[in-house]
Amino acid sequence: MNPVRVRNIEIGTGIPKICVPIVGRTRTEIEKAAHNIGEIGADVVEWRVDWYDQCDRFSEVEAILQILREILGETPVLFTFRTAREGGEKAIDAGRYAELNQSAVKSGYIDMIDAELFTGDTYVKAIIEMARECGVKVIVSNHDFDKTPAKEEIIKRLNKMQNLGADILKIAVMPQNRKDVLTLLAATEEMAGEHADCPIITMSMTGIGVISRLCGEVFGSALTFGTAGKASAPGQIGVKELRTVLELLHKSF
Repeated sequence: MNPVRVRNIEIGTGIPKICVPIVGRTRTEIEKAAHNIGEIGADVVEWRVDWYDQCDRFSEVEAILQILREILGETPVLFTFRTAREGGEKAIDAGRYAELNQSAVKSGYIDMIDAELFTGDTYVKAIIEMARECGVKVIVSNHDFDKTPAKEEIIKRLNKMQNLGADILKIAVMPQNRKDVLTLLAATEEMAGEHADCPIITMSMTGIGVISRLCGEVFGSALTFGTAGKASAPGQIGVKELRTVLELLHKSF
């Protein structure tokens, strides 16, 4: 498995990196969150642009990206528009989704971008192609808020992401019981150990799945999400507590 280097962070080696989301509705909320994250510390910052009230106007989106770049300095910035069908705040046409992501890539302000697998192969490949031209890394992702698919299906989706040319593979699933969490962890271990050529990120959501956010180094997940304020998905925990547990497991691993 080949790690991915983004600025001063190497994803895929050592302790799983911590990504903190910004989910503000307004420029003021977003700026405040960015300053707060800068004080607390994060390995990666994800801007969830689908939360932003003016996300349909790219001039406004680009202005926010410039502000985030200035505030966050050398901290890698991940640009994510999470669609409504995968747990996000807004629905968006696939063509417009691809256009928004490609514009963000070309802005020069971001380091990574999230492209949803089920947007369609043509659109995902177009985002990846543009990102490669601009030196931006691509996380191809899938978020199943209804269920935890069978282990074989999880691995199939991750392999498809890899075949499309993703730099990092990501899947988040909804557990109905504790066995579902074990399914996710088993799929993670098999994918990381037998199939993956690049880092993977996996998680089981809600309180039942919190353990999956903590034990990535054991099973093969390279990054986890923590909060420094409002959470962007069910089951996220605070950065300070998250880092303490990750470091404790790393020392014992």
